[in-house]
Amino acid sequence: MTVPTKVRFQLYIAGDAQNSIQSLANLTTLCKQNLPGQYEIEIVDVFREPKRALEDGIFMTPTLVKLSPSPVRRIVGTLSQPSLVLQALGLQALPA
Repeated sequence: MTVPTKVRFQLYIAGDAQNSIQSLANLTTLCKQNLPGQYEIEIVDVFREPKRALEDGIFMTPTLVKLSPSPVRRIVGTLSQPSLVLQALGLQALPA
């Protein structure tokens, strides 16, 4: 029996800016529809953790980082086109 690999994300946002709110909503919907029970999302607010953002090489928000499974991938923007986001992250939707 194989255990499904969880997809781990970090979403870098800028407080309650509209783009940040939209990106979180879009990512949550994408994950619930395409990766149910197989994802973890860590939210990093660059206003609260500016040093961490700089250390991680984040210069724009919102930025989504897929940490695992490898390879690590980054996307900047509101994540409003789910099929393109999945493709850019190297993920496929689960069979219906």
